[in-house]
Amino acid sequence: MKILKYLFLLLLLSLVALTVFVATQKGIFSVERSKVINSPKATVYNYVNDFRNYEDFESWAVENPSLKFTFPNKTTGNGGSFYWSDEEGAGNAITLKTKDGESIEQKMKYDGTEADVTWTFKDTLAGKTKVTWKAKGTMSFMFKIYAALNGGSDKVIGTIYEKSLANIDKNLDYETKTYAVKVDGAVKKTETPYIKQTFTSEISKVNKNARIVIPKLIHFSETNDLSTNGKPFIIYHTYDSAKGLAKISICLPINKEISISAGSDILSGKLNAFDAVKTTLKGDYTHTSEAITKTTAYINNQKIIPELSWSHLEILSVSKLDVKSPSKLVTEIYFPIKPKVVPASVTTPVYTSGTDTGIEVDAETGTPTTPKPAVQKPAVQKPVTPKPTAPATTTPAKTEEDSEF
Repeated sequence: MKILKYLFLLLLLSLVALTVFVATQKGIFSVERSKVINSPKATVYNYVNDFRNYEDFESWAVENPSLKFTFPNKTTGNGGSFYWSDEEGAGNAITLKTKDGESIEQKMKYDGTEADVTWTFKDTLAGKTKVTWKAKGTMSFMFKIYAALNGGSDKVIGTIYEKSLANIDKNLDYETKTYAVKVDGAVKKTETPYIKQTFTSEISKVNKNARIVIPKLIHFSETNDLSTNGKPFIIYHTYDSAKGLAKISICLPINKEISISAGSDILSGKLNAFDAVKTTLKGDYTHTSEAITKTTAYINNQKIIPELSWSHLEILSVSKLDVKSPSKLVTEIYFPIKPKVVPASVTTPVYTSGTDTGIEVDAETGTPTTPKPAVQKPAVQKPVTPKPTAPATTTPAKTEEDSEF
């Protein structure tokens, strides 16, 4: 009994000593890990910049199925956030500052532990990306004990970061390589009234801008009791691949034409019906250039005449507002073409029997006979009384309603 008593006392003293040791530590930690990701920088940045993806790559989330995630309307860019909880506690993270394609600064809190988190993204050879993930902060008392018993904060947090970076690489490698481009051929696009915002954008940022503008258009339609009539789409008025710029209209189709008072940043318009070559892209937007190249080759091979007054149209059939996986995105691309001109048909005279042609035929021999000249009676002309001429009226020319094209 004395031995058990001494062992219990020793264990108690050890626990007290550990508690005193942990309590006297500052609890400040600094962790940094880097990895080269086998995906383009823009793709990696956009993936990390959306908190909705964190449950798919954060190792502590992947390995803990009991975690419950809550995502507000805004999960990307400045002010984006998300929340999580399980039986051990709750936490949240918020994005404080971003430099597009370059860096992300965040604040993370979990059960008394707080950290300032920074992501940086650098281009490397062969289109890959070096991702550096840093965290500086203070640990809660319980986390200090956990870290002390498991090799320190650098090992505990560093292991989480290493596994998570590996998950990012694996997920994006699959997501970016899983895609399909199909040229569907010539189609007719029906006319569509819509509301829009028009501006010039970097081509690489068009889809990011769409994710900002489309919710505004949806809110405008709901506020003004407008019924939407299909998926959002983007009109490319110009597309300068050399300069990387495009003049675009981000549009939301509605069921009727409307007029919007001056001063609004949202305008209305109508897309006239047009002939087009349609291409369907299933997968990440980084493959859009390949879809454009294949469509251009198809138009040239089929000797189709393109309509060059504007560039093309993209319908976001399944967008990042609908799904978070890039491989599940669906974009319909329409390139305007000139309608085929059908040549007028030339009627070839068909000769049948003699009675049809006005030629008499001998019934026995089958040879044409010479008709007797008809005796013409002199025509008697009747006097024609001219009717008074009605005064000429001028019909005003009809003006076609303003439209996008």
